[in-house]
Amino acid sequence: MTPARKKRLGLILLMVAGVATGVGFALKSLDQNIMFFFTPTEVVGGKAPADKLFRMGGMVVAGTVKRPGDGLTVQFDLTDNEQNVTVKFAGILPDLFREGQGIIANGKLNQSGEFVAEEVLAKHDETYMPPELAGMQSKTEN
Repeated sequence: MTPARKKRLGLILLMVAGVATGVGFALKSLDQNIMFFFTPTEVVGGKAPADKLFRMGGMVVAGTVKRPGDGLTVQFDLTDNEQNVTVKFAGILPDLFREGQGIIANGKLNQSGEFVAEEVLAKHDETYMPPELAGMQSKTEN
């Protein structure tokens, strides 16, 4: 092999290694930032990961919103009309949050099976419904 071919082969191998490293970093970043969606039935069924962040969506059960203590902590149940999961959230709730409202919460499960939310999202107007929850609202209206 001539020196010019060796140099070209070295450059090609270096470029392939660089692209592979870049793809590896991208995949690692996606794996850390991807957040899956689960319903309360799937969470109760054990399909949700216990140690990773995920999204859970459903309707806030009427009569379950409680504010223990003096802080910003709120506790409520979320349902998909089959199962209920208790959600704990420490923070300011969206203005549109109310009982019977469709919401999506981001967080993790704790050891006692309660969902500890880091963020709670409510629909932004009376006509919007997340696609994952659209079927649930029609079930509750029937």
